[in-house]
Amino acid sequence: MKLVAVSDLFDVFYGVNLELNKLTEDPNGIPFVSRTSKNNGVSSYVKPVKGKKMNPGGTISVAGGGSVMESFLQKQPYYSGRDLYYLVPKVKMTDNVLLYYCVCLRENKYRFNYGRQANRTLKELLIPDITEIPSFVKKNDLSKFNGLEKPLVSKKITLNPENWKWFVYDDLFHIERGRGPRKNELDGTGKTPFVTSSDQNNGWTDFTRATPIHKGNTIGVNRNGSVAEAFYQPLPFCSTEDVHIFTPKFRMSKYVALFLTTLIKKEKYRYNYGRKWGIGRMKTSRIKLPVDKSGQPDWKLMEDYIKTIDYSKQI
Repeated sequence: MKLVAVSDLFDVFYGVNLELNKLTEDPNGIPFVSRTSKNNGVSSYVKPVKGKKMNPGGTISVAGGGSVMESFLQKQPYYSGRDLYYLVPKVKMTDNVLLYYCVCLRENKYRFNYGRQANRTLKELLIPDITEIPSFVKKNDLSKFNGLEKPLVSKKITLNPENWKWFVYDDLFHIERGRGPRKNELDGTGKTPFVTSSDQNNGWTDFTRATPIHKGNTIGVNRNGSVAEAFYQPLPFCSTEDVHIFTPKFRMSKYVALFLTTLIKKEKYRYNYGRKWGIGRMKTSRIKLPVDKSGQPDWKLMEDYIKTIDYSKQI
């Protein structure tokens, strides 16, 4: 395969270099792209800054520090934080091709870390020449993803956490330790999801041929590793002991589950590798939830709210 330097195909520029805490956030404003690996690099949306030119749309944002080499196609103009570069193609490229190069750029992550950033060497990194792009990249139809960001219900629901009440986890869930085969017994075959204490891919690390031990429509919460990461598990699965399984004592829809997992993840700051979230502590921990007129968890409000957020149509 013919490889060329990034600078052969792209002009490389340093981003606007703004500080988010000095900007005014606006949900309907301009994307603010940072060095994060999530949400296409967008940390927030902000109001326009007078006299500040935005990075152009149709470019690739590349993190020079932080989550080094995380690369995303930015379709519209945007602001950016520190150590954020953007690549402008020297020749006309379709979105398919630009997304392909995002993947190629991320493949260089192993070269860098927090002590070695991608600044001076970014232009020199090798990527496939444009003549080497696989045919499937060019043939892929991106229009099938149009509209994915739409909510299931076009309605505005305002949450008022000051009126919520605290509930003990043990009153809401049966909590048990994860069970399943050991990780070293997996061989990459099977159809049963295998859940570990990861913070990626819904906790799914592999598949196993073992019979599922835990039921679907439950929530897996990490006690170790990526502590307090919580994922809704729609299918029956197996798990490691580092994940605790929350089986609801109420009728839980997938929308309610996603509302709850977001709140559970808010507990991350309390724990780390030196302080685990053990099963005893989990059972007595509390979660603050919206309530109905009788003072019980308002499951309907939780479900309705999730249906109004962006991308909920795809749940």
